[in-house]
Parts: sequence; C-alpha cells; structure tokens
Amino acid sequence: METRKVQVTGGSSFVLTLPKEWINSANIKKNDPLGVIIQADGTLLITTQEVGDKAILTKNFHVDNIKNSSHLFRLLIGAYIMGYTNIVVSSKSNIDGMVRDTVTDFTQIAVGPEIIEEDAHSITVTDFLSPTEMPFNKTIRRMHLLVQTMHTDAMRALLEQDLTIAENVIKRDQDVDRLEWLVARQSNIVIRNISIAKKIGVMPEEASNYYLISRAIERIGDHAVKIAENIEPLTDKKVDPKLISKISQAAELALDIFNRSIKAWINRDIDLANKNIDEKKHLVELCENITDHPIKSKGRTYIAVSYIAESIRRTGEYSGGISEIVINNLIRDSD
Repeated sequence: METRKVQVTGGSSFVLTLPKEWINSANIKKNDPLGVIIQADGTLLITTQEVGDKAILTKNFHVDNIKNSSHLFRLLIGAYIMGYTNIVVSSKSNIDGMVRDTVTDFTQIAVGPEIIEEDAHSITVTDFLSPTEMPFNKTIRRMHLLVQTMHTDAMRALLEQDLTIAENVIKRDQDVDRLEWLVARQSNIVIRNISIAKKIGVMPEEASNYYLISRAIERIGDHAVKIAENIEPLTDKKVDPKLISKISQAAELALDIFNRSIKAWINRDIDLANKNIDEKKHLVELCENITDHPIKSKGRTYIAVSYIAESIRRTGEYSGGISEIVINNLIRDSD
C-alpha cells in the first residue's frame, strides 16, 4: 500500500495527491469530476463512475451469423444479467422474423427491458427499471412464495392424480427464472457501481449473497418442475399407496426445511439455520426409503420414483445451502 501525506492549502483546505499511474490509466483530465464516497468502515472510495441510478451501458450484437433462436436468447439474457442498459441487435441485411420474435420474447419475459427503436436493420432494447425500484428482499420473498406454491401443487397433483395441476407447475417455472435473472442483474449492477450500492443500502458482498440465495431458490423451483414432470407414471391406480405416502412425507419435510431456511434468513436466526442443516440427514433417510420401496414394475414407474426422490433430496440440500449462507452472513455481521 502506498502512503501519501495530507497537505493544507489556503489555511483550511486539506489536499491529498492522487497516484499518477491511476490518473493516466483512468484517462482523467484537469477539471474532470471524481466521486468521493465514505465507506461504512470509515475509508474513502474515489471513483470515476457516473453517479446516479445507473450508468448507461450499451451492448451490441451483430446477428448475421446467428441462426438459432435459443443462442440469441441466451446472449440477450447474458447482457441483461450483466447490467447493460441498452442492447442493440443489428444486421447488415434485413432483420429476419426469428430475430424479431426472439427479441420480443426476451422483452416479454425479462423484467424491465422494452423495445424503444426498430427499423429494417436494427432493434434497440432499453431497460427502464431502476435498481432502487426492486429491492432484493422483496424479489427473493416473491421467489420463495412462487416456489413454495409450486412444490405444494406438485404434491397435490400426485395425491389427487391431477395432471392439469402438474402442467401448471411446469408453466410457472418461467416466473421464477425471470426473478432470478433480475436478482443476478441487480447484483452485478451493485458490484460494479458503488454509488448505487450506497443509494440502496446494499454493499457488493451482500448483493453477492442475495444472488446465491436466489440461485438456490431457482434450483429448488427446477426440482418442483422435475417432480411435476414425473407424476404421470404414478397416476396408475396400481401404484402402492404406501409408496405415495412415503413420497408425500419426504416432500413435506423438504418443503419445511425450505420454508424454515427462508424464515432463518428473514429473522437472522442462526439457531434455526443450524437446525435446518441438521434436518437434511433425516430427509436423506426418507428419500432412501422411497427408492428402497418394492415396485412391481421396474419400467417408467421405477424411473419416475427415482427422479422424484432425487428432486426431493436436492430440494433439502439447496434449502440447507440457504441456511449456510445465513450462518456465514451472521458470523460476518457479528464482528
């Protein structure tokens, strides 16, 4: 670390010179404005970043050689998650229907982006959502409620042998994805722009933890979908009711661990977080009882049961991971 002495000019102004190497690397000129931000630990942060709700960042995609809709969609989501304000999709020839449809689908799924300009050769998408308008806490609580309902309905579809409910669970997965993308985007914006972090009261380390929690919830939602996708082979009346009961019992415990992990996060409860992690062992035993259950048919029914048991177990593991994040945060905050 380089040390520099504070000087006094005019009898009342305190001056500190800045390293020339940094000035040159940042291309700072005379009279250029710099941001000075007081950190929570008393240190100062000097930044060249634009101060405000968000800096304007633009990402350009030339799509002449992109023929796959999924590939283009992933690029758009990637730019969105990385915090770009404007996304420009352009082509030397006329933009074809696949590209237009993909960009439209992207704006309808992601939270914030809208098409603001369009002609024969380009489409411009702008994100109108300010990072301050969607607090991390509210987004994650919304994700939790969605995924909780998905798991509950997946089990209801099994117990009532209603494939319509199972199909509805699968459709709702996109709602969870779009919120997880939003948290990822907000996290990247906060990590890159300290002035926004200060404005919304979330430091970069906290933003990273919010993202980890949202990622775990999104994975739990994926496993609700996998359960729903494997219900159809178990709607046969020949399936042993005792097997269905075992599945229901394990799923109930997994969902309970999930709900209590979110509760531990909300209430900052380290004891509850520890109990949740300990419960994973019992859940594993229940899942093993499912796969060990004798099944007359070793075909589709056996495979479906195995997938469901695995998804229930993974739900508990991801939920335990949320509790581990809670513990780590509370230990850090206690310093």
